[in-house]
Amino acid sequence: MTNRSTSQNDGKMSTNGRHKVSQTDPTGKLQQDDNSGKVELGKKVTLLRGISIIIGTIIGAGIFISPKGILKHSGSVGMSLIVWIVCGVLSLFGALSYAELGTCITKSGGHYTYIMEAFGPRMAFIRLWVDLIAIRPAAMAVISLAFGQYILEPLFMPCDIPPFAVKLATAIGITSVMYLNSMSVTWTARIQIFLTFSKLLAIAIIIVPGMYQLFKGETKNFENAFELSDVKLSGMPLAFYSGMYAYAGWFYLNFVTEEVDNPEKTVPLAICISMAIVTSCYVLTNVAYYTVMSAQELLDSEAVAVTFADRLLGNFSIVVPVFVALSCYGSMNGCLFALSRMFYVASREGQLPEVLSMIHVRRHTPLAAVLILYPMTMLQLFVGDIYSLLNFMSFLRWLFIGVVVLGLIYLRYTKPDLPRPFKVPLFIPVVFCITCFFMVFLSLYSDPLNTGIGFAISLTGIPAYYIFIYFNHRPKWLQRALDSFNRTLQIILEVVPAEQ
Repeated sequence: MTNRSTSQNDGKMSTNGRHKVSQTDPTGKLQQDDNSGKVELGKKVTLLRGISIIIGTIIGAGIFISPKGILKHSGSVGMSLIVWIVCGVLSLFGALSYAELGTCITKSGGHYTYIMEAFGPRMAFIRLWVDLIAIRPAAMAVISLAFGQYILEPLFMPCDIPPFAVKLATAIGITSVMYLNSMSVTWTARIQIFLTFSKLLAIAIIIVPGMYQLFKGETKNFENAFELSDVKLSGMPLAFYSGMYAYAGWFYLNFVTEEVDNPEKTVPLAICISMAIVTSCYVLTNVAYYTVMSAQELLDSEAVAVTFADRLLGNFSIVVPVFVALSCYGSMNGCLFALSRMFYVASREGQLPEVLSMIHVRRHTPLAAVLILYPMTMLQLFVGDIYSLLNFMSFLRWLFIGVVVLGLIYLRYTKPDLPRPFKVPLFIPVVFCITCFFMVFLSLYSDPLNTGIGFAISLTGIPAYYIFIYFNHRPKWLQRALDSFNRTLQIILEVVPAEQ
C-alpha cells in the first residue's frame, strides 16, 4: 500500500511513460506487457475501437425518439435540416480542438486533465466534483431508463409498461454494463464495436426506405421547406442548443488517450471519421422522417422512429424498439468506459481516494474507478428527480467544454513550444468557444432559476476542494480511518497500484 505522496509522484511520472514495458526496454512494444504479467492499462484502443467509442456514445436514443426540439424552435423543415448540418460542423470544430489537446497532452481524463493543465487543480476539481456528485450519475440513469423502457416495449406492446418493471430492467442494464467494464477492456471494446454497428444498422433501416420514398417522388412534405412565416429568431438559439446536445459525446475518446494505440494519428482520424458518419446519419435520418411524416405529425409523435416504422415497415416495426435499446446500451457502455478513466486519472493526481487509481491484478481494468458511479446511479434511479437535475446541469456541460477550448487557446500563448503533432487553425477553437459561451448565456436568459441552482451546486466544489484537497493536515484518527478504508477496498477488489 503506497502513501498518498508516493501515489501522486507516481501519477506525475506516468504522464509520459505510463505504458512503457520497462525503462531498459529499447523497443517499448506493448505486446510484451501481457507476457511479463505487468499490471497496467494496455494500449488496446485501435482506430476502429476509437470510432466505435465516439459514434457509440454520440448516437443514443435521441435521433430515434425525439428530434422535434430542433424542428419546433427552427420553425420549418428546411431550417431544421440546416441546423442539423451547422451543429454537426460546430461539433466537428469542438472535436478537432480536442484532437489537438489529445495529441499534445497525452494523458487520459478528457475535460478534467485539460483544465488541470491549463488552469490548475482547483478549477479541475470543481469540474470533477460536479461530474461525480450530479452530472454523470444523472446522465447515466437517464440513458439507462431509455434502455429499460425500449427493451421491454416488444414484450408489453400495446399496453403500457409498469414503471417498476422499467426500473428493474434499467437496474439490470446498469449492473451488466458495470460488470462488463470491470471484467475486460478487450471485451468492452469488442461489444462496443458490435453495438455501434447495431445502431448504424438501425439508422440504415430508417434511411434506406426513406430515400426510396424520396426517389419515388414523396416530396410533398418538402414543399415550402424554407417557409419563413413560422421562423422566429428568438427560437433559433434554442434549436442550436438542442442540436449541439444531440451531437454531444465527441469528446469521449480523449478520456482514454493513454490506452489509444498511436494516439497522434488515431485520435484525429477517429474524430474526423466519426463526425462525418454521425452528421451524415443525422441529416439523412431526418430527411427520411419527412418523406413519411409532415412537420406537424413529427411534432405530435412520441417516438418518431416507431411512428416511421409503423407506416413503412408493417410488422417489422417491432424490431425498432430493440434497436433503440441496443443504441442506449452502447451509449451506457461507451460513457462508463471513458468516465472511469477520468476518475482513475483524478485519483492518480491525488484528488480522489488512492484505490481508484489501482488496477485489478488479473483483469487489468481500473475496477474501483469503474464501480464508483454504480451506487450513485442506482440511488438516483430509484429516489432522485433525475430530469430536474439534468436541467440544472445542462448549461454546466457547455460552460466547462468552453473553458477547455479556451484553455487550448491559452496554452497556445503560454506554452508555444509544447509539441503539437496535430494543430488546428486558431479560428476553429475561437468559433467553438464563442458558441459554447453563447449557449451558457442562453441558459441564463431562458431558464435563470434552474441554471442558478446548477451554478450553486457547482460552487459547492470550492469548499469541498479546500476541505478534502488543499488542507491536508487531517486529524490522525481520520487519516487512519481513510488508510484502513483504502486497504480494505484494495483487498476486497484485488487491485494494486499500476506498475511503472
